[in-house]
Amino acid sequence: MEAWKVLIADDEPMIREGLRDSIDWPQLGMEVAAEAEDGEEALELAIEHDIHVLLADLNMPIMNGIDMIRALKEQKPDCQVIIITGHDEFTYAQEALRMNVTDYILKPVKPEQLREVVTRVRDKLEETRKEAARIQRMNTQIIKNELALKETFGRDWIAGIMEKEEIIAQLDFFRLSSGTPAEIGIIRSQAYRSGKPLLTENDRRMMLFAVKNIAEDWLKETEHLLFSNEEHVVLITWVPLSDKLIRAIEETLKQYMNIHSQFYRENVIEHVACSYKKCRERAEQDAAASPIVRRAKEYINQHFENPGLSLESTAEALQVSPVYLSRIIKQELGISFVQLVTGKRMNKAVHLLETTDLTILNIAEAVGFESQHYFSTAFKKAVGVSPNQYRKKSFS
Repeated sequence: MEAWKVLIADDEPMIREGLRDSIDWPQLGMEVAAEAEDGEEALELAIEHDIHVLLADLNMPIMNGIDMIRALKEQKPDCQVIIITGHDEFTYAQEALRMNVTDYILKPVKPEQLREVVTRVRDKLEETRKEAARIQRMNTQIIKNELALKETFGRDWIAGIMEKEEIIAQLDFFRLSSGTPAEIGIIRSQAYRSGKPLLTENDRRMMLFAVKNIAEDWLKETEHLLFSNEEHVVLITWVPLSDKLIRAIEETLKQYMNIHSQFYRENVIEHVACSYKKCRERAEQDAAASPIVRRAKEYINQHFENPGLSLESTAEALQVSPVYLSRIIKQELGISFVQLVTGKRMNKAVHLLETTDLTILNIAEAVGFESQHYFSTAFKKAVGVSPNQYRKKSFS
């Protein structure tokens, strides 16, 4: 192990020689790396040699010991300082002691006294080194296990089994905001149908790993918590995600990993666990749907902003008859095609009202309505209040 480096600073050559030769420094795991005859030189050599221990006389020319120690402590606060002082300088030495020097030796310096003081300093350095190594090992383990710890925390949070104080403590540990998140989302592969995986256990793990890695790449600039739960990846964010970002994640998964995924999300009003439950219910409802209904919902998700979206245009895109599409949607979902489209548009409108300052006209256009009046009428019928009233209520 590298020896502790010592600097001896005294304006008298005989005293420097005596300090250097009176004890066996290597036996103590130390080496005299440099000597200085004034305070200014001592400061320069201490920085140059990156010393660990300074033995310094307080009365030195150019820069006295007090000023030199003060300057050294600013640049090397961990350096151990032993001052050498006479009985008649003890009041002066007390000022140095207040600067957190490690120890002092009274003149004339006796070898046994020097060895005793230096040994104490050496032991202190060794203890500091051991503690630093222990902390480094702990930090390494924490970093190594951080992903696993996040997975456990995320699963416990959405399961609703954590107290508020514990949640806040965990969020602080992971350097995340302690405020209520904005959204929770589920990224689910279409390799799952009716709750039954179509993948082997190993493929399932690889799929979840790929989804998390790609999502993590797109979310670098967004405060988030990402983890897997059984057959899907869960994403909690403290700012609402844009549709563009969500589509980018889905497209990247499809393009590079051949993973066809579906993103479900809910605003977090109060409890993460409740919002997660809603997300999961929607995902499970989709998983239980027939291929044609799933394709219809995907088509609606991609085209609901288009005012021209209709049962006929959707049926044509899916290559089925409008009558068949209407009947199977009603049969499986219990609602009509129009209600399905309107529900999607209203959910998006609510999201925009809560998270943006877009005008009502702009929101109407963004969710596929050609007329603000028609949008407001449809919104009030679906939600119970007008868009303006809803926005005021949300921010009141």
